[in-house]
Amino acid sequence: MVKAVARRRKRLIALAALVLLALAVFFNLPGFVDARLNAIATAPPYAVSARAQQLHERLFVADLHDDLLLWPRDPLQRHGHGQTDVPRLLAGGVSLQVFTTVTKTPRGMNFDRNAGDSDNITLLAMAQRWPPRTWSSLLERALHQSRKLHDAARDSNGQLRLVTSQKQLAAALERGLPAARGQVIAVLGTEGLHPLEGRLEHIDRLYDAGFRIMGLTHFFDNEVGGSAHGLDKGGLTPFGHEVLRQLQQRRMIVDLAHASPAVIDDVLAVTRRPVIVSHTGVQAVCPGPRNLSDAHIRAIAATGGLMGMGYFEGAMCELSVERIVRSIRHVAQVAGVQHVALGSDFDGATRTVFDTTGLALITQGLLDAGFSEDDIAAIMGGNVLRLLQAELPVE
Repeated sequence: MVKAVARRRKRLIALAALVLLALAVFFNLPGFVDARLNAIATAPPYAVSARAQQLHERLFVADLHDDLLLWPRDPLQRHGHGQTDVPRLLAGGVSLQVFTTVTKTPRGMNFDRNAGDSDNITLLAMAQRWPPRTWSSLLERALHQSRKLHDAARDSNGQLRLVTSQKQLAAALERGLPAARGQVIAVLGTEGLHPLEGRLEHIDRLYDAGFRIMGLTHFFDNEVGGSAHGLDKGGLTPFGHEVLRQLQQRRMIVDLAHASPAVIDDVLAVTRRPVIVSHTGVQAVCPGPRNLSDAHIRAIAATGGLMGMGYFEGAMCELSVERIVRSIRHVAQVAGVQHVALGSDFDGATRTVFDTTGLALITQGLLDAGFSEDDIAAIMGGNVLRLLQAELPVE
């Protein structure tokens, strides 16, 4: 009897140890996935010429797309993996960063064809110990990530400043170049509008949480319309038309990244405000389902909009500064330099050629390609600043 009890105790102890080991692996999995998926091809430090460095330090640098909020990293701490955090943004001379929330991605995610009936983010949310309400609600996932940005701004001692209006942006610029005085301006956006969960009233929930840049779709078709990577790739739905009307009424900037060509056409046919494509490539440099045709480049520019060039292989077809510069030059030639911007897709489960400390490499590449200093200033962030100054809500 004693031996049997002892054996049962040993089995229970072994089982408990296995459970603890499994939990340890599960709760450490997000950090492992983050480090593996958000990799860089070339490790820092990055060297540029004295002229490029001096010019870069004078520039207002802005990036239209960063998914840092998805991952188990404190934005205020410098990390040895991933592609961004506030210390590295400052080291790269970034004055303004758009941070986006990712709430659902399909299993087996690819650029060609995805259904919306599976989800990678649920387990990631559980493993990061997000509140249980986020496990089943895409809206709550977006709100949770928005709170992460609000909390980081509150705790940053002025290093990170979240702005939601023209008035707040003007105040953030009063004392000169933000990066030069150790501050990053943050703007909040969402990657796809599936967090609306088919309900128009959720637009107000997102607006009140500080969201100002609104991607319509991500890697699958949703209630708003078709994705470039979806099954149907259709246009705006009747719900999507009403969503678009309400977004523009609230001065929330529409982002067409990942949108199907049909959605892009439908939005461009009725938009009353400039639209952006926050992270993309161009068909002329890198053919692919998510990259822009020359016709769409011209039409987006005609709204007064911007196109942010991504750094990842799906946008560029290779990881190189030269490809980024080629894509920038193409948009400038087709539509004008005032319509091109940076849209890294840092920390978006993408491998990039450098992390955010290496942005002076683009300044160097643009100089080497013969762009003027004024054009470089527009590309590196001046165009983004001009659009936000005009298009954010006034108050």
